Amino acid sequence: MTTDLESVVAANKAFYAAFEARDLDAMSAVWEHSDRIICTHPGWASLRGWGQVAASFFALFQNSQHLQFILTKETAEVAGDTAWVAVDENILQSTNATTVAAFNLFVRTAGGWKLVAHHASPVSDSTDT
Repeated sequence: MTTDLESVVAANKAFYAAFEARDLDAMSAVWEHSDRIICTHPGWASLRGWGQVAASFFALFQNSQHLQFILTKETAEVAGDTAWVAVDENILQSTNATTVAAFNLFVRTAGGWKLVAHHASPVSDSTDT
């Protein structure tokens, strides 16, 4: 039997697999379709509601540049019907690589764990704190 934590980690992996594959149907299956969801891509204003979030992924998937995510520093937690994953997204593109710190918030639904918030911010190369 799969634990809640394993299920959340699997849902998080499904998010990144859909992103890499540029598969809007798979991305749609990961997210809750409601007005309460929020997504902040690096450098973008926050998007609210499934309509705006879906449109952002549609636009991103039109880009011909392939993205590969190598996930590091991944930690996942479950508290009742809420779960979150903090992760560094090491994003490889054909022309460069960058690291983004991401936070993904999931809620338990009848259909399994669904993403309700994704926030990603670039990580500075600076070692100053």
